[in-house]
Amino acid sequence: MMSEKKFPDVFTWIQNIPQITKWRTTSLSFCICPSTSDFPNSTLNLIAQKSPNPSVLTFSIIVQSNNHSTLYLWTTKQELSINPNSPNPFDEQTIVSLLFDFVETILTYTSNSSNYSTIKIPNPDSSKIDGLKDIFNAVILTLSFIVCVYEAPLYLRENCLNTLKNHLVTCHARQATISLMKLLGSNLEEQWMRTVNLALTNWIIEQRRCESTKTTTTPLFSYAVSAYGLWKVQLYCPVEAMEVERSSNPTADSRLLFSLKFNQLEGVMQFNHKVVVRDKWIDVIVKIDNIRYDVIKLVNEKLMSRRGAGEHEKHFPSRISLQLTPTLQTDFISVSVSKSSNNPGREFEVERSIEGSFDPPNSLGLRVAGREASTMTMTPWKFEQSVLGYTANLNWILYDSSVGGREVFSTKPSRFSIMSPRSWFKDRYARAYRSFTRRGGVIFAGDEYGESVVWKIKKGALGRRMEWEIKGFIWLTYWPNKYKTFYHETRRLEFTQLLNLTIA
Repeated sequence: MMSEKKFPDVFTWIQNIPQITKWRTTSLSFCICPSTSDFPNSTLNLIAQKSPNPSVLTFSIIVQSNNHSTLYLWTTKQELSINPNSPNPFDEQTIVSLLFDFVETILTYTSNSSNYSTIKIPNPDSSKIDGLKDIFNAVILTLSFIVCVYEAPLYLRENCLNTLKNHLVTCHARQATISLMKLLGSNLEEQWMRTVNLALTNWIIEQRRCESTKTTTTPLFSYAVSAYGLWKVQLYCPVEAMEVERSSNPTADSRLLFSLKFNQLEGVMQFNHKVVVRDKWIDVIVKIDNIRYDVIKLVNEKLMSRRGAGEHEKHFPSRISLQLTPTLQTDFISVSVSKSSNNPGREFEVERSIEGSFDPPNSLGLRVAGREASTMTMTPWKFEQSVLGYTANLNWILYDSSVGGREVFSTKPSRFSIMSPRSWFKDRYARAYRSFTRRGGVIFAGDEYGESVVWKIKKGALGRRMEWEIKGFIWLTYWPNKYKTFYHETRRLEFTQLLNLTIA
């Protein structure tokens, strides 16, 4: 029996598959998830199986029981043609072809793939893939995880998913996934993450429904790139996995909950940096290039319309806080930031109303006639910079455009504002003067938030490779858009990445 802690090395097993004509059985098996004390009689296996034609192989993921019963969860749709007389049927190039067949299979589990129909999956030469073994193993484990979410029997599912999750969150599995994302390109990366996070969302919902005692670590996936004068951080996280900071009572109905659960947060943070050598010191200058956050649905519009409250009932970014800190500060002299600033002022019509009429039982309540309207100017987003030690803090905060201008992430909407169709957060993705993009995200670009952070460093640091930590906190808030509800909530996510540059 394989230890649970041992990382499954499927790559080496496939690489060592012997000449097919010399197999003593029709299939060979590799254990992905071993049996446990809870389920001692079942294992999750990957099998290679030959057909009556010895040059054709298929791979399957199965549940194997001690009583010799077999449950097939998934089988490759395309049969793999192999030279049956080759002493090494799976050379590296054949494994690469198999790898991207598995990648293509994973991408078919997405609920909304129409935007990617023209994007081609690469099939590079094996010599051009660094870390092929780790990438292949990470892909197999990801495929096994997704298959288990949708196909594994309930009695075995939680054990297998927890085992696979523990493997996939290891450092070398995450690094292998990052390497794969670079091979696929940005568009397929987005499709991959939406596929994986749809499966994760379904699993999290099932755990909560079954009141599982096992906790799921936040399935945040993020990585950093430092190259060509650019720092870039990319992140993805299912909204359902984010920590709930506050929510209203009573809870939302089932249709609204469906709309809120099946989304993921996608973020990109880009900074331009340069080193300027002065006569007596060195300046490291970092400027905002692009800060982008979107809340993207994980299911298609047809399913969202049938089971949810509409695709426009979802969370929106309400606060973004980023901290940039040099990790070794021996040669640092000072840090300077620019002044805080606002978005351009916009006019809003503020309405106070008392309404009254009798409504059906499922309505929000009494509505009374009587209205007072005024026009005021508000700046919905405020940008603030501050310093703590050698840490530069960058904050984007969304303000309620009602009278008083409160921070949205830390407050709740009034019942009058929820009932008023003129409130700023109603029809918030279609209005001309909206605080978000049409699909519900935010973009803060360098032309508007181009202020810089400057660290002054001693000249003795010249030639060194130095490291900065970026730590971020993102708040997502839900206030009703078009749906009739008083429900509201705010969630929070935290991430950390390391960035580097050479002082030269």
